[in-house]
Amino acid sequence: MIGNERPGGKGTASVAPAEVIAAESGVRSASLRKATLIVFLQNRLALAGLVIVAGFFLFCFLGPVFYHTNQIATNVQIANQPPSLKHLLGTDSVGYDELGRLMAGGRITLLIALAVAVLATSIGLIWGCVAGVSRSAVDSLMMRIVDAALAIPGIFLLIFLNSILKPSVFVLTFVIAALAWLVPSRLVRAEVLSLRERPFIEASRTAGANGVRIVLRHLVPNVFGTVAVNATFQVADAVLAVAALSFLGLGIPPPAANWGSMLANGVNYTFAGYWWQIWPAGICIVAVVVGFNFIGEGLRDAIDVRLRAA
Repeated sequence: MIGNERPGGKGTASVAPAEVIAAESGVRSASLRKATLIVFLQNRLALAGLVIVAGFFLFCFLGPVFYHTNQIATNVQIANQPPSLKHLLGTDSVGYDELGRLMAGGRITLLIALAVAVLATSIGLIWGCVAGVSRSAVDSLMMRIVDAALAIPGIFLLIFLNSILKPSVFVLTFVIAALAWLVPSRLVRAEVLSLRERPFIEASRTAGANGVRIVLRHLVPNVFGTVAVNATFQVADAVLAVAALSFLGLGIPPPAANWGSMLANGVNYTFAGYWWQIWPAGICIVAVVVGFNFIGEGLRDAIDVRLRAA
């Protein structure tokens, strides 16, 4: 009998079981990714969120290329001017062009929010995975630290940390991320606890895989969906946190700006009728937060479909 023929077959080549499993696994993974993408693209709110967020990124990062303004030197002679052809959204109390200020402030706000999301999600992922795969005392200690930090009012910690440190982009990012990683760590730990007793984890342990390999090879890819969804909400929460701290006067000092500080300055002129110093910044904050929340909801729905299909 020829080695690549099945008994009773006519020259039909046999394929090793491992190769069959690998091929089927690859096809199934591609099918699940395609199904996830289709579900996400069919979600109109998720697409609306993508359009909103993409529009604001273009506005903040490409806008200054076409709309040149001076956001460093003040000019009180043109302070508090209403919208005109020269200043499309008017000027603020020290003469800064409001539209250019929105671009510059949005750039800082979005960069801080994205940095917070990446940093907080990364720390939460590592902390949650380590706590989830650990046993008894280590897991209990790590989660009691998280519980203790969550028990303290978040705004109090943000104000305290930001008040004892010199305000800067780095400090503002660090302060917000210092609290933002707590919730992701609990979500990741819950996912890991449900995964660590699965047969493929036990098989990996039996094969001699150490804890680091199990976390990186098996746990992280399986909790990535939860982490990705949470990261979008982290960006939205960070935008609100930056705005709140800046509104309270704990943001980055001038000439740097963000939407929260612009809103705080505009509120001082509420009764003067200078609406262009209040509404644009407030609308930008609300729109970006809503956009990221729409994206997060769409990702969650798409990943839920993927998990059910798996």
